[in-house]
Amino acid sequence: MARTAISTALLALLIFCTLPFVYQATQLGIRGMSGTAETSRIFTPNAPITNASIFLHMLFGAIITILAPLQLSEWLRQNRPKFHRFIGRILVGLAVPTTLGGLGYIALKGTIGGVQMDVAFALYGVLLSVAAIQAARFARAGHFTRHNRWALRFFFLIIGSWIYRVHYALWFTIVGEAGHTSTFDGAFDQVQNWAFFLPYLLILEARFTHRDGPFWARHA
Repeated sequence: MARTAISTALLALLIFCTLPFVYQATQLGIRGMSGTAETSRIFTPNAPITNASIFLHMLFGAIITILAPLQLSEWLRQNRPKFHRFIGRILVGLAVPTTLGGLGYIALKGTIGGVQMDVAFALYGVLLSVAAIQAARFARAGHFTRHNRWALRFFFLIIGSWIYRVHYALWFTIVGEAGHTSTFDGAFDQVQNWAFFLPYLLILEARFTHRDGPFWARHA
């Protein structure tokens, strides 16, 4: 009981902490889709497909960010399994268009940080969709251990955009803007291109390996 209460409190805290990011992304996504985001840095004049790609990416990304923590609720899985599956379908259903929107924007305009950011963010998007599809596939097949592993990967990838901003907030608070440039090609910026998702996936894989053996032996 105490463990469940602590887990619930931590998930509630996570949701609360992501609210500013979710609100900003939602507002910008809605403004972009309604044609009132001309003052935004990511808005591209006379490029409706580019704008649709990035603003849908932001809108769908906000939705999955706020919903993802609910999937980690043990109470929800045990007591409201249909609701758990319903949210899961929403997450998987929005993950792919979220990825496609981001990839479309990268292909049509490119990120502010240049080629390295393009490659890192594209890989991040592809991994997001792969994890979503795998989590759904193993759930349907009834392989719930594998489903849980892929769902955890999916979760950390979903909140990756928020983690990216948390890293910057912590860095600026502790050391200021050293290693950061306005074009996001400074030393810290280049580390950040990868640090908001790859270390978390590696930590997860180390945990899985410690518990169940090497990746290739588990066929996860």
